Amino acid sequence: MATLTPPDLRAARAEFAGGRSYLAACTVGLPSYATRAAVIADLDAAASGRASAVEYTAVVERTRGHFARLVGVDSSRIAIGSQASVFAGLIAAAVPDGAEVLCVEGDFASMVLPFAHAGRGIRLRTAPLEGLAGAITADTWLVAFSLVQSATGAVADAAAIRAAAARHGARTLCDATQAIGWLPVDAAEYDAVICHAYKWLCAPRGVAFLAISGEFAQQVPAIFAGWYSGADPWTSCYGHLVELAPDATRFDVSPAWQAFVGAEPALELFASLDPAALYAHATGLAEGFSARMGLDPTARPSAIVTWDDPDGGDLARLTAAGIAASGRAGRARVAFHVFNDEEDVAAALAALGR
Repeated sequence: MATLTPPDLRAARAEFAGGRSYLAACTVGLPSYATRAAVIADLDAAASGRASAVEYTAVVERTRGHFARLVGVDSSRIAIGSQASVFAGLIAAAVPDGAEVLCVEGDFASMVLPFAHAGRGIRLRTAPLEGLAGAITADTWLVAFSLVQSATGAVADAAAIRAAAARHGARTLCDATQAIGWLPVDAAEYDAVICHAYKWLCAPRGVAFLAISGEFAQQVPAIFAGWYSGADPWTSCYGHLVELAPDATRFDVSPAWQAFVGAEPALELFASLDPAALYAHATGLAEGFSARMGLDPTARPSAIVTWDDPDGGDLARLTAAGIAASGRAGRARVAFHVFNDEEDVAAALAALGR
């Protein structure tokens, strides 16, 4: 079973107060000490009339830069917003009339509904996760999938999906909300990547990102354009004769300032960590738990472990033992993150009588 590698991950674990027995990062991440302090300081400043819109803008741009570093692209390719589904809707607006979009059966609704209800004759087709690459055809315009499935924790064979999409000339949209923070993601490998940062990146809810290639961005209409969509938002506040930013920032949605105040230290922390070490730590804990539970190995390592729990009995036992877990689609679900260790694995197993 993996152990924390000094100094980075051990120091990172010390940044969180409530990590012990918290196995629910796949539901909502924990705020670090730095995030809590930043939010409180901002509230105090606002209450005393010292809030600064200029400083909020600087915070947003620093946070954008941290996310760009996390996914390996320039910050000019990153748009900021508040919800993953809004960015999925933005991409849905780019799908040609009557074109086919291929999604995963049972994927999270935010990655399916924007295409299912886009109208314009768009044809939505689904396939099982493991068969997604093989389901791509010459008729497929876009493959939209979650890299890690919310309900099961299954990790997509992203390399196979990208290769099949390239062979057939299809675009790729990857929702990495359940991945970035423990699973290394290179946004340059996709046409577009979406991530809401309130789970594995431990940011306040209301901070989301879209990483998009420059070439694909030219085909996407800025249907949510607002005052923050200009090259200089402070000169884009009035009227219709506003020139949108030349890069991905033209897709920016006006930021929830206070949420970004909390997100900045969280994303700075994760951007500073060795992604390979974090991946090994999280998946190592998950694999140790799975083995003791007698679960079949997954096709690809995941930080999320799920198992059949139709009556909710196992989830109730974990909850009664003071362990934060979750249940989805008739399955119990636990997640292992930077703030967890072997003691959390042992406590969960003990609660389940294993």
